[in-house]
Amino acid sequence: MAAAADDLLDTPPAPAPTFFQTTMGKRVAVGAGIAVVLAVMLAVWMWSQAPEYRVLFSNYSDRDGGAITASLDQMGVPYKFSEGGSAILVPAEQIHDLRLKLAAQGLPKGGNVGFELMENQKLGVSQFLEQVNYQRSLEGELARSIQSLGSVSAARVHLALPKPSVFVRDQQKPTASVLLNLQPGRALDPGQVSAIVHLVASSVPELTTGSVTVVDQNGNLLSDPTNKAAGGKQLDPNQLKYVEQLQQNIIKQVESIIKPLVGDGNVRAEATAEVDFAQVDTAAEMYKPNSPPEPQAIRSQQTSESNQPGAGASGIPGALSNQPPGVNSAPIEGQQAANGQAAGAGPSRRDSTTNFEVDKTIRYEQRPMGGIKRLTVGVVVNYRRSVDAATGKVTVRPLSAAEVAQINELVKQAMGYSQARGDTLNVTNAPFDGVDKPAEAVQAPDWWRDPANFPLFKEIGRYLLVFGVIAFLYYRFLRPLLRPAIKKFDEATAIPEEEKEEEQDQEDADEEAAEADEAKEEEVEKQRQDMGYRANLQMAQDLAREDPRIVANVIKAWLGSNE
Repeated sequence: MAAAADDLLDTPPAPAPTFFQTTMGKRVAVGAGIAVVLAVMLAVWMWSQAPEYRVLFSNYSDRDGGAITASLDQMGVPYKFSEGGSAILVPAEQIHDLRLKLAAQGLPKGGNVGFELMENQKLGVSQFLEQVNYQRSLEGELARSIQSLGSVSAARVHLALPKPSVFVRDQQKPTASVLLNLQPGRALDPGQVSAIVHLVASSVPELTTGSVTVVDQNGNLLSDPTNKAAGGKQLDPNQLKYVEQLQQNIIKQVESIIKPLVGDGNVRAEATAEVDFAQVDTAAEMYKPNSPPEPQAIRSQQTSESNQPGAGASGIPGALSNQPPGVNSAPIEGQQAANGQAAGAGPSRRDSTTNFEVDKTIRYEQRPMGGIKRLTVGVVVNYRRSVDAATGKVTVRPLSAAEVAQINELVKQAMGYSQARGDTLNVTNAPFDGVDKPAEAVQAPDWWRDPANFPLFKEIGRYLLVFGVIAFLYYRFLRPLLRPAIKKFDEATAIPEEEKEEEQDQEDADEEAAEADEAKEEEVEKQRQDMGYRANLQMAQDLAREDPRIVANVIKAWLGSNE
């Protein structure tokens, strides 16, 4: 016994269990590993869900850039600059909302001052300075209007406004110059240049379109004032566009009325229109005599008569012959004839002038420009095509003469045919190339080639990339780092086989004791139900003296049920 006691004293005490050997340590280790994996996965996910930035504004001035960034900071919107700082980038889902909000604040101003310059006028400003500010404001407003065009990146407008003069010979007309900075790879067609010229000319009083010059950033003269100075003898872009639209409308009308008869794709039409852009004013004044049945209208009539006395002397010589003659009176024709015969009167003269009204017609005719002088339309109709459903054989046949005549009449009605105007129409029935080929079934593209599925493939690829990155991080870095800790954790928490057997025997004994206690408790409970209060009390006292453990278990059960 003493030797055994000495051996027990010499045996070193069992080492204290480490933290990872305890239940709490195991839970902490597992939780730490899960937290690390979740943190890495969350980081990769947040990286994949980073907002996509797009251009809010580009090619802005420094003043506009400062105002825009200050407004974005005030609204709490994240932003960043592109390489070189030439553009401001914001999240794609907020770009349209931000543009509207910044436009409500008048941003960007484009580096040009407009009529807001007139809002800060000070007292005592000279008239010259007021005129300069007005000219600057007008130039800035015109530049802003021109910059609203899609092809124009920036614009500058220079106005030369002469001073008004009371003398007509000293009056000068204003002129304007416009410098355009176009977008990369963009160009203005003649119609757009003409629109800019008319925009500037309409905004300045007494400014004509011939006095506006438009130049691009490369020094190319876009406007051609020589054509305007020539009196518009050449067709301008608007007239050419009108002719093209007129021809296209005729083609569309002809094809739309023939397609229901021959089918879609079986008719082709072309039209040529000769348009008269001359503006003619005619004034005609015509005279013609009255027609014989109509009475002639007398406008004026004049008659004169004169009589000359005879050569022989008459009367009594003396004082009476030297007196002036008295008032003449028209003699009666019978009396004049008698007196002439009697007195030997001389020759007489009678003149009569009659003016009649002459018919007069004055006509003023004004013909507007843009009238159609002549139309020429050509129509080609394909042969009839039929396919045998059983054999798939294709048969073609020409249209009948009645069908061609019907199409001819329909085309005349659609184009507005006029024989007096000299219009021509030619309808031809001819087979189109490939009309006898069998119809090929249109096959839908494969699902991996369908462009409609490309966005879905992009999203799937994005998530696969995220999953691959997370898996690579876990198996390449996280798992090797955790492997030693997991091994040590397993070794530390490993229980020897002998202890396992003892724990198992103890657990079996505890289970048997618990079963025996439950049996006794059930027996006691049954006896207690059969006996009265006093008997139960006596039995409880006896039981407490004999076996206190059973009583303790009963009280413990009561307390557990009360909870």
